[in-house]
Amino acid sequence: MYNDRQKGVNMDIKVLITGRLPANIILPLQQRYHVEMNPEFYPMERQALIAGIRDKQGLLPMINDCINEEVLVAAPHLKMIANFGVGYNNIDIHAATKRGIMVTNTPGVLTEATAELAFALLLSVSRRIVEGDKMVREGRFKFWAPMLFLGTEVTGKTLGIIGMGKIGKAVARRARAFDMKILYNNRKRIDAEEENKLQAKYTELKTLLAQSDFISVHVPLTEETRHLIGGNELSLLKPSPSSLTHPAVP
Repeated sequence: MYNDRQKGVNMDIKVLITGRLPANIILPLQQRYHVEMNPEFYPMERQALIAGIRDKQGLLPMINDCINEEVLVAAPHLKMIANFGVGYNNIDIHAATKRGIMVTNTPGVLTEATAELAFALLLSVSRRIVEGDKMVREGRFKFWAPMLFLGTEVTGKTLGIIGMGKIGKAVARRARAFDMKILYNNRKRIDAEEENKLQAKYTELKTLLAQSDFISVHVPLTEETRHLIGGNELSLLKPSPSSLTHPAVP
């Protein structure tokens, strides 16, 4: 026979969840711990978070919650912060470590989703989807014309990927389906086997900027990467095709 504590159940542990999450995530937690959750769709108010954390041992914050010294000093019983996201730049790691608070995240869970959205944006820009949708919804679409919202093809173009980590590689895999030439720049070159599998060529950043038709940036925000793309870098880009700058309506 197993009792609740042997099963890992401890209703004495109190957990605060700052955002409304699906039932299939919440129910297992409620079966093990005493859970309080922000029931609203919008972010938890700052003062409500600070007040709610005072007697909690666990915190599951959203990526828009700033978990800094102000929050941690109000949480004397806190033992763990399980961030609901891949990153953790919303959490003061130094302040948490100083208090012996464990911090976790969820690496890898958004790799494919982020790559899909990156490619969705690429297609949207090249095919002027947002502009066309806006025109139709506003009732301004009256006729078809050869130059009306003429975009540019993605197939066969050159894609420059800055940051060839998990997400950069996922974007490269999608680019292959469009027969794109792939250039990439990374802190260090990936191994030859991966390059061959992705059909990607390593280049210096300036070369990538000058030769790419589309550029997708997938680097973490650090002191090294802050302002990675500025005026000098933008001046190296190819000029936009005339079809992308042509007025939507004559």
